[in-house]
Formats: sequence, C-alpha cells, structure tokens
Amino acid sequence: MRSIPVGGSGLLTFPSYRAPFSTPSKRLADRSAAHTRYSLPDRPAITRFAPSPTGNLHLGSLRTALFNYLLAKSTGGRFILRIEDTDQKRVIDGAERKICEDLKWAGLQWDEGPEVGGPCGPYHQSERTSSYQEHAKNLLDCGHAYHCFCSKDRLAALAKGQQDTGTLTGYDRVCEGISQEDAESRVAAGHPFIIRFRAPDVYPLFNDLVYGKVGKQLRPGRRSVNGVTVYEDAVLLKEDGYPTYHLANVVDDHDMKVTHVIRATEWLSSTPMHLALYDAFQWEAPRFAHVGLLQDGENQKLSKRNAAQGIRAMAEGLELFPETLTNFVALLGWSHKRGSDIMNLQELIENFDLKFTKGNSVVAYEKLTFLQRAHARRRIEEGGPDFDEIVVRVCAVAKRQYHGRERPHADEQSLTQLYSREKLAPFVAAILRIDASNYISATDFVKRNHYFFVHENYSMLRYRPPYPPEQSINFVESFRTLAHRLRILGEKHVENDGKIERWTSEKIKDVLSGMHTVATQNGQKPGREVDGALWNKAMYYFLRWAITHGEKGPPIADVMRVLGCTQTIKRLHHAIDALEDNTKAMLDDTSPTSTQ
Repeated sequence: MRSIPVGGSGLLTFPSYRAPFSTPSKRLADRSAAHTRYSLPDRPAITRFAPSPTGNLHLGSLRTALFNYLLAKSTGGRFILRIEDTDQKRVIDGAERKICEDLKWAGLQWDEGPEVGGPCGPYHQSERTSSYQEHAKNLLDCGHAYHCFCSKDRLAALAKGQQDTGTLTGYDRVCEGISQEDAESRVAAGHPFIIRFRAPDVYPLFNDLVYGKVGKQLRPGRRSVNGVTVYEDAVLLKEDGYPTYHLANVVDDHDMKVTHVIRATEWLSSTPMHLALYDAFQWEAPRFAHVGLLQDGENQKLSKRNAAQGIRAMAEGLELFPETLTNFVALLGWSHKRGSDIMNLQELIENFDLKFTKGNSVVAYEKLTFLQRAHARRRIEEGGPDFDEIVVRVCAVAKRQYHGRERPHADEQSLTQLYSREKLAPFVAAILRIDASNYISATDFVKRNHYFFVHENYSMLRYRPPYPPEQSINFVESFRTLAHRLRILGEKHVENDGKIERWTSEKIKDVLSGMHTVATQNGQKPGREVDGALWNKAMYYFLRWAITHGEKGPPIADVMRVLGCTQTIKRLHHAIDALEDNTKAMLDDTSPTSTQ
C-alpha cells in the first residue's frame, strides 16, 4: 500500500500497482535475449478493448481490438473487453450485442468482460460510476482536482472568445480558488457542478512504443499567449455524475491491471494528461503504443461516419472469411518479417511483435480479393469444417440460382434434371477442388462455373468455334471418335468384383493425347499427317466450347472428370450435332485461341 498526506485529514491510502503475471508462454521462454524496441514484453501482457456502444464495429475499431488481442495472446496474457457506455445519450440499443457478435465472428474472444465475467468486473462503465466518483473525491482531497460551478453559458462564451481572438483554448480557473468548505456547501445546496483536474505546470514526457519519446520538450499544462493564461484542466466528472473518458479509462485500466494500451494516434495528444492523472493517483501507468489512423484513397480519415458500413455488413456483402478480414486489418500499420502476408489468426499470434509503422495507413481494399483467394485456397486444400462451410455457401447459391426455377430458355435444364443422381455437396466439393485458386465468393464462384450447374442444348450454342480453313481435318468424324472413346473409358469402371476408377483426369488426358492419330486417319488427304499443333488447338477449343460453353475455367480434363462420363458425352454429342450443321461456316472462320 502507498500513502500520501492529505491536508488536515491524515493519510489517504491507495493500493500500489502490481500486475499479476501468469506462467510465461513457451514463446516468451524461448525468446532471444536480444531485445529491440519492437520486441514483445518479457511478461504476459494484459490488454483491453473498450468500445462505445454507439454504432457498428468498423475497420479502425476492429484493428484496435485485434492488435490488443494479438499482444495479449502472443505473450500468454489476457484480453479484456470493456464497454464504455457512460455517454448514455449516444448509446444505441443493440449496439453492444452486435459488437460482441462481431468480435466473436472475427475470432477475438475476450478472457474477461461481458458474458464471461472476470475478477475485475463489472465491465460496463455505467456500472462503475461509484468507483469513478470515489476516485474523483480522492483527487479533490489531494488537491489534484477542484469543483467548477461555471454555467454552460459562461463556458461557451469563454470558448467563443478564445476562438474569436485566436488565443489557445482552455479554462481560466475562475473556480479554482473556491475553498473546499465553500465548494461542499454549494454542492449540498444543489448547485450544478463538474470536477476538473488541476493540470500540472508541465506534463511528463513519455516513451511511446511506436514514436519513442514524444515531444522535444515537456509539454506545459499552463499556457500563455498575449498575456492570456489558460489551463488544460480537463473535466473528470460531468454534471450528471458520469465520468469523462479521461478519468474512466485511467481508473479502469488501473483497476483491471492493464499493462499495455494500443490505440490510435488521435489519443496521442491526450496521453500526457492521462499520465499526469496516473502520477496524481501515484499509480504505475501502462505502456502505450499509438498507431496511425486509417485513411481512404483521398487521405481522409476512415471512421464510423464515413466508412459507410460496419465490418459485418462489409464481410457479408463481400462474402469474406473472418481470417481474410483479420489478416487484412493486421497489415494496416503493422509489418512483419514473415515471407508471406497470408496469415490466419493463429499465425498472426505467432508472428506478432510491436513493429508498427509510423504515420497513417491507406486502406487498399483491392488487397482483400488477394487475401480472400489465398485463404479460400487454404480452406479447400486443407479440408475440414472450414472447407465444408464453403461447400454449404456454394450449394445455397447454386440452389437459389438454378434449382426449381424456370430458366429463360426452354432448352436449358435445371440442376435437378442434370444431376438428379448426384448429391449436390460432393459435386460442389469436387468443383471447388479443381478451381480452388479462383474462389472469391460463393456468388462469384457459381457465376464463374455456371456450366457445371446448367447446360445449353446444341441449338443454344450460339457461338461457333472459329476453326482455320484447314480442309485436311474432318472435325466431325474425329470428334465423334473422341466421344466414342470417352464413352468406352467411362464404361470400364468394373473389373472382377471390385470397382476401379477409370474416369480420371489422367485417363481422359490419355484419350485426348491419342486423338492426333485419329485426326490423321480421318483426314481428307490420305497419307498426309495432320499438323499436331493445329489439331490440339482445334480440339481443346472445341472441348471448351462444347463442355463449358466456351468459358475459361479449370483444365478441361478436370472439368470432364467432375461432370462425369454421361454428362460429358451428352454435351459432346450436342456440340457435334451443332458443328455438323455449321461445318462450312466454321471452317471459314479465323484461327482459334485455345484454352486448355
């Protein structure tokens, strides 16, 4: 315990600051003795995220929560969620619930706070009012604070006068000379009042974990310009008895034993005053790290008001994975030594340090697409519940787009008609595995791979493949032979009593590679070998036209494997019929571009 003298009333006792530390994690134990300014603390960090329930959780607040979460988890510490709801006029009904849901969705589960409790509760500032009032009284008794009875009109006139004359804003300490006895009498009589902090003549210099020593000289709490003296005597307790942010966050961080605070640089100018409050209470202050603001492409601050939407609305609109968004946000103002930017939450924890970049960060949304593709590919390659989630998403979109709905053209067939014997989930899973690198969202994926879910009959194949005027190739007969060989391949699926997989991408490629000889045999000029490059170009263009409606996509052999033998042969025959009807016109077209 620490005691300080109080005029005429003995000693006022404050509990000394002692942060409890759990057993250091393995990462802390294995850390090199070399310590840089970016290194993590050598003991478990206790951090907090303290949002106001006045709106959606946006990118800036998510980043603040994420950085504090990563610091706590990377050091084996604790992450606290605290709700700053003292400004009751601005509290929005349901906002706290949405904030909690958004944090859980992002994977940022708190160790202490609403819903989970903890040893330092309550975790709503509106439930801690008596504590703030008690601490404000302690500052009054110590002479570090005083009652201010100025009316709102006087304070407004004072601020306007300072603004009009171009002098520094602040308070003129009209009420600072009121004796404690007189102040208590006014309070007892019901006079409205606020409690102000008596700022020191100079603020303490401090060492920020990002910017180093802040300020070239000690910042004054008392300033004079043109003979006018003003003081940064911040309001601690408002007229309604609720604390301001300055008092509440200092008291709460102390009571909850917070060791590190990561927040935006907009609070950098207030930090000296907060440290002066810690000194007034004789408490040990946490370490501060101030990170730059988020800006849009026009270098304007990105905030609740101009970000247009919260993170869940953005994530749902773009169909983002949680790990995509946390990965994206982590890279806004933080750098790492890892060779790849692709990191899930656990990898962010394992690679986290305090190497924040100085200055503001521009939010480049185009990187979201890159990260989404990368994390989708991971999910698909690794399988498991995360992959199953993608399958469910794609199935839902496919059913909504194609299942049980009348299509614009009578010849088009629905998903049920095409794949009545297929279970949709395994079918979708197979498509995802062959096109893993191109998944951005379920909506985009179904659109990109629409030919898997609906097929146009040959009369609807509106685009003729532009073959070169090469009369030596009998395309129709060659492709009929190809369809025949593929059908035979598909039928060879049972040997003895065991089922042997024959319809594989490799087997299909073998059939395709042997078609050059067939094309030569079907040539118009006996003995003349068909040009191999010309044939392959024509064959693969025809296959993509016939199987995928000419759309780009995964390798055609993989597409045929996933479609299955029956559907592949059906599409080939439709295309061959269309080709036969338009052979002359096709042979008059220009050279094709193959998409293999």
